[in-house]
Amino acid sequence: MVKKVVLAYSGGLDTSIIIPWLKERYGCEVHCLAGDVGQGAGELEGLEEKALATGASSCRIADLRREFLEEVVWPCLMAGAVYERRYLLGTAMARPILGRAQVRYAREIGADALAHGCTGKGNDQVRFELAYRALAPELEVLAPWRRWEIRSREDAIDYAEARGIRVSASKTKIYSRDRNLWHVSHEGGAIEDPGNPPPEDAWMLTVDPAEAPDEPRDLEITFEGGQPTALDGRERDPVSLLEDLNECGGAHGVGRTDIVENRLVGMKSRGLYETPGGTILFEALRALQSLVLDRDTLHTMERLALRFAEICYFGQWFGPEREALQAFFEKANEVCTGKVEIRLFKGRADARRIESPNSLYREDLATFGEGGSYRQEDSEGFVRLFGLPLEVAGAVRRASDLRGT
Repeated sequence: MVKKVVLAYSGGLDTSIIIPWLKERYGCEVHCLAGDVGQGAGELEGLEEKALATGASSCRIADLRREFLEEVVWPCLMAGAVYERRYLLGTAMARPILGRAQVRYAREIGADALAHGCTGKGNDQVRFELAYRALAPELEVLAPWRRWEIRSREDAIDYAEARGIRVSASKTKIYSRDRNLWHVSHEGGAIEDPGNPPPEDAWMLTVDPAEAPDEPRDLEITFEGGQPTALDGRERDPVSLLEDLNECGGAHGVGRTDIVENRLVGMKSRGLYETPGGTILFEALRALQSLVLDRDTLHTMERLALRFAEICYFGQWFGPEREALQAFFEKANEVCTGKVEIRLFKGRADARRIESPNSLYREDLATFGEGGSYRQEDSEGFVRLFGLPLEVAGAVRRASDLRGT
């Protein structure tokens, strides 16, 4: 029998109505854990009071911003982890940190259950619950969206209104949003139909690229061992650095993504993502990696990055495979120290200049002119040996064709 449950709380529509629902259904204490991963003061202000007014026994707001960046975002950045070629994993990256904080609070207060507000159709239910299973398998998991009679956001709004619960969602503007330091995601409403253009009232962080300034903005980002450490020559802590990049990128329309993605549970869904600072950092680090990593290491990273993105997207963060892959990416990025100049202009972030003490680029080798230790006549034997399998296969096919005629 559930006596005390810790709810992953955001103060949004779903988690607001879950508090009274859990109390009505189980007669238990509901304690809320709200993780600050950079969603902004507006979303956190008054959150504790709101939770208590809705029936919670307690509400803790945990500052998780720095550990979110250092323990999850930076490793994904160093790996070049992008899901289905376009999604920079903003929501997925925050879930391991939030789930772990929830487990910590549950153990601190002696709770016997954990709860979340994820629907039975989404990815987040998997991400939260895999974190619970990895870190606290002894705790019961309650997922109201899989148990209650509420079947739509309209139903949820009606439930809230019937109990006098104030929520920001409405039946006319019914977007579901998730915001953190890395991005803002938008789903629901008119966004759900891929045949609709992105609603202009959905975007929050970025201006329309067509309306962005007519003059570009140049930024210099410094990396040490694959991690960003300075902006325009001034050392910065991770949180303030990303906040400034978000502001700069958003002002120039950088980081908008409109994607139909394959959810882990099997269906396709359409979402809008805004990741201005993350887009800038990905472009900058990719440029630096191209300069300092040897070909084989870089190509291996590209192959493994796809799996690392899946691990994050699928919620398998607290597993040995992620730990092993992360160790590889950290080792590979040890040489990724240097400076990259990025130009922001009309929705684009382009690397323009790269400097590193570990550069593998040698002009005397790359030039089309004479110079250096490279002897062009050596390439003749290389090409012959490299093409030998193709030559043999071609000869066999030609002989087979002749026999067939």
